[in-house]
Parts: sequence; structure tokens; C-alpha cells
Amino acid sequence: MLKSAEPIHSMQTLRHFETDSPSWKAQNDGVMGGVSSGGAEIHSGHLHFSGVLSLENNGGFAQIYSNTEKSDFSDYLAVKISVFGDGRTYQFRMATEARFRNSRIAYRSSFQTTAGEWTEVTIPFQSFIPSHHGRILSGPELDLSSVREIAFLLGDGNPGAFSLIVDWIGLE
Repeated sequence: MLKSAEPIHSMQTLRHFETDSPSWKAQNDGVMGGVSSGGAEIHSGHLHFSGVLSLENNGGFAQIYSNTEKSDFSDYLAVKISVFGDGRTYQFRMATEARFRNSRIAYRSSFQTTAGEWTEVTIPFQSFIPSHHGRILSGPELDLSSVREIAFLLGDGNPGAFSLIVDWIGLE
């Protein structure tokens, strides 16, 4: 089966799907009338995020998210992930207790995948920007001491099938 490089020693593993399989939930553009499909499955020691992105009915995103047991990331500088990609650009997202119009703010940063290859992606926390329902906000800054949720989102504007396989997620 697919296998990536092992996490480096200075990294704290947040999710390793060989030993840890917390629940992941899907939230797709159907919440606003779209028809994209996407979901998560854990098998063979990997998280599989796949589906079909559609731009019909003003849609265009698919997302999976999970609550985090470790909510204080303030001792770290970045998220590091090992992914087997399809050549598309995904977002890694985090949510804290910060709110805008009574719903959680998503702090997001994009990363590119290489089709058919394992890649280790490092996403510095300073690159995360606050957003709400797709709109970029001017603040508040990301509070790394209160991370409550992590997520992967695809919303690159390109309709069609997608597949992202995640071996592990770490903090560095």
C-alpha cells in the first residue's frame, strides 16, 4: 500500500492514522444549495478525502473536519502534513473560539499537491488568514492556544473528481 516518509523526530504528531482514527465529518456546498460531494474515510492507515467538486447552483467546495484533542499549538511554528495528491490546491484550516456573526472563523492556508506523489508540506502558522464563509476578514489573529478544529477544504474552482490521501498531520 501507499507509504510516505516517517515524521521527523522534532515534530509532535497530531494525527497518525495507523494508531489514531478520530471522526471526520463532511461539510460540502450543499449547505448553500451546491451539489459537490466529498467525504472522509480512514483505511489502510490513511485518511482519504475524496469526492466530486461541482460549480452548479453557486457551489464549489468540499470540506472535512475533525475536533482536536490537543488544543494548544502555541509551542509550535507550523503544521506539517504528509499527503499523496492529485495536483490540486487544497486548504488546511483551523478553527478556534473566535467568532464572526455568531459562527466560527476559519483560519486557512493553501498548499499545492503533486499528482501521484507523496509530499511533505509545511504550513507556517503565520501564513493562516481569518475567513468567514469564503470571505477574508481583517482579524482577529489566530489564537494558537485555543485550536478546536482542523479541516481540509477543496475550493479551487475546478469541477471534477478529487482525491487527497493523508498519512499524518504534525506540529513543528
